[in-house]
Amino acid sequence: MTNNYELYKVFYWAAKTGSLTQAAKALFLTQPSVSHAIKQLEDSFGIPLFHRNAKGVVLTQEGSMLYSYIEQSQILISLAEEKMAALKNLESGELRIGGSDSLFKHYLLPYLENFHRMYPNVKLHLNHGTTPEIISVLKEGKIDFGVVRMPIVDPQLEVKESFQLNDCFVAGEQYAELKDKVLSIDELLQYPIILFSRNSRVRMAITELFERYGYSIKPEIEVGSVDLLIEFARRGLGISYVTREFIAKELAEGSLFEVKLDVEMPPSQVGIMIKQSLPLSNAAAKFIELIS
Repeated sequence: MTNNYELYKVFYWAAKTGSLTQAAKALFLTQPSVSHAIKQLEDSFGIPLFHRNAKGVVLTQEGSMLYSYIEQSQILISLAEEKMAALKNLESGELRIGGSDSLFKHYLLPYLENFHRMYPNVKLHLNHGTTPEIISVLKEGKIDFGVVRMPIVDPQLEVKESFQLNDCFVAGEQYAELKDKVLSIDELLQYPIILFSRNSRVRMAITELFERYGYSIKPEIEVGSVDLLIEFARRGLGISYVTREFIAKELAEGSLFEVKLDVEMPPSQVGIMIKQSLPLSNAAAKFIELIS
């Protein structure tokens, strides 16, 4: 039988309306086409599905049994079409993002707030973790994309968008004498240094930079969150290495100031990573467009 679905659709509308003419109108077909489709279906089963009368058509007992099944399938197909339309228009669905606590709080939060305001019916699922953890769940297909520090070299992954962040040393009023100075690395290391925990990309980057100049950076304090880096520096416990964009408020109000060095601090790249084999959901594509 050729294209069963189209034949069943004609059968459904003929049974639903009780009229071949009305079925033809609903499906934008000619009445002879509808009659031919019904005959094809009846011939394939070898039994009549309709009784013809002056008013139209009435289901036979066998036709009624077939209709009970076809009706359910049509309802499911209609629901599926409605669901697809809702997903397309972002009236439902979900957005699954992976990233670090600091990137969520200090960078992505305004975009998440804006996206939620625009598409309140799309559920947000945020997966917090280190870069290796985020890469792992991305490759498993558990998130739509990950926002991570670069570089990441993996043939399974692709950078959809990237943006630049700038890291710097900062201190509070306890070290006010350093405000107008430009320090050498040697001079900086005379002060207590506060760094993010050992497995972070930021920590690795500053360690490698200092090693290129022949220095080993040994922090007095190690912490596991950007918020503690900021707070410890504010309270005068040492000089913290943080992302400048994350402390715009503290720099503006003067509770922190940047400690300048006589060496160039290279910017760091943050990438929106996707898995190459997985197409982006409409929600994920809209969010990345929002950031871009």
